[in-house]
Amino acid sequence: MNWRTTLVLAAIAIAVFAYFRFFELKQPNTEEARRQAQNVVKFDRTKIDGVIIQNGDEKIEIRRRDNKWRLEIPIKDQVDSSLIENLFSDLESWQKDATISAKEIDADKSKLNEYGLNKPKLRLKLIGQDRPPEILFGKDAALEGKMYVRLEDSKETFLAGQSIKKDIDKKPQEFRDRKLTDLSTAQVSRLVLKTTAGEMELQKKSDHWDIMKPLRARANEQKVGDLIAQVTSARIQQFVADDHGDLNAYGLAEPRGSITLFGPEEKKDQKVEIGGSIKVFGQENKGQMLQIGAVPQKEKDQVYVRFAPRGFVYTLPKAIEEILNTKPDDLRDHHLVRIDTNILDRITIDAPGKGKTVLARKGDDWTIASRKNTPANSGEVRRFIDKLQNEQVTRFVEDVASNLPKYGLDKPQLQMTFSSFASENTAETRAGEQAFATVAFGKVDGDNVYARLADEPFVVAVRRTLLDQVSTDPLQWQEMSIFKVKPEQIHRLSVVAKHEATLARDAKGEWSWLAGGGPINQTNLQSLLNMLSNLRAVRWVGPTIPQHGFDKPQLAISFTTSPDDKISHRLFVGSTAGDGTWFAHVDEREGTFIINDSDFNVLRLPLAIAPGSPPAPAGANVSPVPSASAPPVSSPPR
Repeated sequence: MNWRTTLVLAAIAIAVFAYFRFFELKQPNTEEARRQAQNVVKFDRTKIDGVIIQNGDEKIEIRRRDNKWRLEIPIKDQVDSSLIENLFSDLESWQKDATISAKEIDADKSKLNEYGLNKPKLRLKLIGQDRPPEILFGKDAALEGKMYVRLEDSKETFLAGQSIKKDIDKKPQEFRDRKLTDLSTAQVSRLVLKTTAGEMELQKKSDHWDIMKPLRARANEQKVGDLIAQVTSARIQQFVADDHGDLNAYGLAEPRGSITLFGPEEKKDQKVEIGGSIKVFGQENKGQMLQIGAVPQKEKDQVYVRFAPRGFVYTLPKAIEEILNTKPDDLRDHHLVRIDTNILDRITIDAPGKGKTVLARKGDDWTIASRKNTPANSGEVRRFIDKLQNEQVTRFVEDVASNLPKYGLDKPQLQMTFSSFASENTAETRAGEQAFATVAFGKVDGDNVYARLADEPFVVAVRRTLLDQVSTDPLQWQEMSIFKVKPEQIHRLSVVAKHEATLARDAKGEWSWLAGGGPINQTNLQSLLNMLSNLRAVRWVGPTIPQHGFDKPQLAISFTTSPDDKISHRLFVGSTAGDGTWFAHVDEREGTFIINDSDFNVLRLPLAIAPGSPPAPAGANVSPVPSASAPPVSSPPR
């Protein structure tokens, strides 16, 4: 046998094995096969597109249309799909408890009449591919919860549970969906509300709602969602009549108002080929309109409504009337500005006479772009953004800003611009900065200040304290961490308060005096090193001025962070800033910041153990060195 023959035979063997393996996997196991053999009917629910129930003289026909179940006979309406899915589930698990053979039935002609299966009142037919035979339902059996059933064109009779009978032995209206609409709140992209006060139109753009009529304004997402949910979650109380007759009795010939909800697609276009050319015919989506009418004389807690998509008059709970009281101001977004933090890259704060401060995002952090990308206090920037996002207007002053000088908005005292930034051109954006929101602040009026968004015509009033919290000095946006070093990196340390104390660390990490003497207080020294490495400002004040007291500092600390002592840092603490705080300054940062009293006290801890105090820990280097060898420490440059 050559190698080609061997390969062919191997391939055949693999194919046969794969076929039988696949075939075996598709077969039910013994237990499952036994269970399936006891099923009254077998069918594939995905292939069923109709259900017909004959209950005496009454026929109920339900069909699947566009993946939705609809009642077709005796009335046309939407069906509660859960009832049909529950019926299918019960049919799939419907078991024969006992079987009376056709031979036994033929032996006693009266059996079918005895079981109520000769001319049964209740029948169920499924419509679709590979449908099972029609099911005939007879009388209840002597066994509790059991009944007699048989299949069409068969005299074989089964004893089975009554679950299917309970699923289908209903009046037509019991199959009707009491949920007014199958449209969900999230699917609604537009709505039109008509009341005696006028017409309102709202539209969803991206993830946000806007009022389009009677004015153009941002809408409150939560309130719009609540308004829509009143319709999408409404439950029908009574099925009253179709809407083809006289609607005066229901107050719907001239309804008190209406709300129309539109799904995502505004138009349904259909392409048709005519004479060799393709024309597109678009039928405008009229939406789902709910009209609200009168209150029934007997059911005062309900109200008549007409729902156009289903073509019927129903009653809903009277609470649906609240929709008619909705006014534009009820749905307006009272937030000062809408900031999309997903695209926010730049914040520009412009105060005339004070210059511009530009904050730029760098990954998850922020820098002061207007000051050579100095690290900013990222936490404060994020808090500032959150504060603006949550700020609500105290009142809407004017809907048309026709007199900007009246509110000081022709020459605003402060303007904030929020932008996205792209470093290069893409299909969606151009390179450079793209502003998406600008807020201008004008005159102060008592506890309020007038404000306006550049792309909106409104003048609003907001709390004056918001304006007071906006830092216009870029120095005030600096990060709070002063030194970015570790305690073990500090190599040489000099502290000048009433006296000068200077120490250096040797190769083994042990400290010795360069200026000063006596046992070194290792605990105080370590506390000082920890404080320097973790020092944080309470806040930044701004530019350094004489009143900060650095001409005669309370404390001056210099230290190095390299063995060659070339990388040095200097900290100065000036006069008190009040409320237990002190003015401070460092060489490598511009401006003055505030430290609290507890930090200041650690910075000036004595580094030598006072006479009579406990001895220094073993191993401490206490050799005195003449103070002349210590480098001079001067006040910060002015």
